[in-house]
Amino acid sequence: MLAEKNEYTRVLDVLYSKSLVLESVGDFNPVLYFYFIDSIAHIDYSVCILAYNYHNLRNKMNMEYMRWRIDEEKKGDRVYFPEFINWMKENHRDKFDELPSLWKAIYDSKTPSAYRSFRIAIDPGSNQPTEVGAFNRWIDEFFSLKFIRSLYKGESLDLLFMEFMKSRGR
Repeated sequence: MLAEKNEYTRVLDVLYSKSLVLESVGDFNPVLYFYFIDSIAHIDYSVCILAYNYHNLRNKMNMEYMRWRIDEEKKGDRVYFPEFINWMKENHRDKFDELPSLWKAIYDSKTPSAYRSFRIAIDPGSNQPTEVGAFNRWIDEFFSLKFIRSLYKGESLDLLFMEFMKSRGR
């Protein structure tokens, strides 16, 4: 671990101050919930790599989750999530614009952003670390009440995902 807290450890304090205790996560659309948790895990991993020594136990545990999620994202309807984001961009631009900016950056097929070695790489050509402000913005966006409510079955993102799946003939 680093000798003293750096600005990235404060991002982790913000992340871990968030809670889903009052939410009924069992009532979320399962695909949307997977990608919600997955994004939080990528944020956590990316920040931990910047906050702690690469060999820190926390980073090792995070890497194990990241390896597991590679196979998990290929199961069932999860595989269609990136296509769903791009479908929303073309067919429901207003709802696409309301998505957390991390989802728009990572899954929009027209951006270079990606998960690289499990880390968030908004600008893969840059060797600069992601700014603290970006992590804080993503955390706020993912934990906004409006966004969380949209993940529930029968709510806006769930309904759009069902419409998307129907348009695929599924």
